Amino acid sequence: MSRQASGFKAWVIQRVTAVYIALFVIYAMVHFAVSAPADVVAWRAWIASPVVSMALLLFFAALLMHAWIGIRDVLIDYVHPLSLRVVVLSAFATALIGTGLWVAQVIFLVRVAG
Repeated sequence: MSRQASGFKAWVIQRVTAVYIALFVIYAMVHFAVSAPADVVAWRAWIASPVVSMALLLFFAALLMHAWIGIRDVLIDYVHPLSLRVVVLSAFATALIGTGLWVAQVIFLVRVAG
């Protein structure tokens, strides 16, 4: 993709992830309104089901990508010193990667224990 189209690629990713996040949140709200897990065992069983665990992984991947693009765009627009921008972007990238790994570990451990 050309340099001129990279903004379009970020725009498309931002919109697609926003749609998935909204759909998953609506699904979760309806699911919990209709049949909320009664205890931790039921909660783990729900998360351990293959469809839900994959949907959760995809949800958090979409959430982290959405957050990264938003934070990156704001910092590029408003943090002008390049060295400060690199430090702040690196800090956010490290935090987002750490969060993603932590979420994957939690879902994996629930699937293994369930």
